[in-house]
Amino acid sequence: MRQELTAISFQFNAATALAASFYLTGEIMKRNCQPDPPYSINEQDFIVQTAFHEAGHAAGIYLYNKQKQLPPVFFQITITSLECDKDSYLNSRSLVCDNYAAVLEGGHLIQGLPIALLESGNYYSAKDQDAYQTAFEADMINLLIGPLAEAKHVALRDDEPFNAQLVNINALYNYGGTSDLNKVYEYLENYIADRTRHQEKIAQLFNHAFEFINSPRYWRSIVRLADYIVNHKEKIISCEEAIAELDKD
Repeated sequence: MRQELTAISFQFNAATALAASFYLTGEIMKRNCQPDPPYSINEQDFIVQTAFHEAGHAAGIYLYNKQKQLPPVFFQITITSLECDKDSYLNSRSLVCDNYAAVLEGGHLIQGLPIALLESGNYYSAKDQDAYQTAFEADMINLLIGPLAEAKHVALRDDEPFNAQLVNINALYNYGGTSDLNKVYEYLENYIADRTRHQEKIAQLFNHAFEFINSPRYWRSIVRLADYIVNHKEKIISCEEAIAELDKD
């Protein structure tokens, strides 16, 4: 019943936003551990990269959605961390992931619509179709913002250039973006029936995500929240806490 309410009766008002927030709590945005061969990695670097990844998702969910006048949606960040010397080096990424994980729960506006439903002029009014399209595109952009934020942090940290030519859509696999990209492609399968349009659409969405993190204002918000995640002592960062950090300026 909750899924039906969210998928079929989605309207941009407070009541539906509240219903969506409860239904979508179970969805997660989690940074992937890469299946790389063993190599030395500073655990603190990995923790900070993960923090930027999840802070990027959170900034998109709150700030990008707000920019597009979309309804608020619930999310929270859960942190799992084992005590470890912050200067230690570990010989595999999987071991680092066992020691630390930050997971963003919730944050999706809509999901589960039948394939090509958005393109059916007989099912929705033109206004409703536009509303759905804005919402599902925002969900995909917010998924892309996470690994892009991590990529930008790594480039700045290592004093390397950062632009859309050097960091393209496929480069996001190198920044914990496997599950994010898989989800984006799943969205595309569900919402755009014509597969020949998928690459054009994802390139468009990637450009929007890139523009978002290149905004000085939004990047400052991501940096603040990432720092808050790294230094947070509790296991849960509530939606209200995250928003408070993102809103500081």
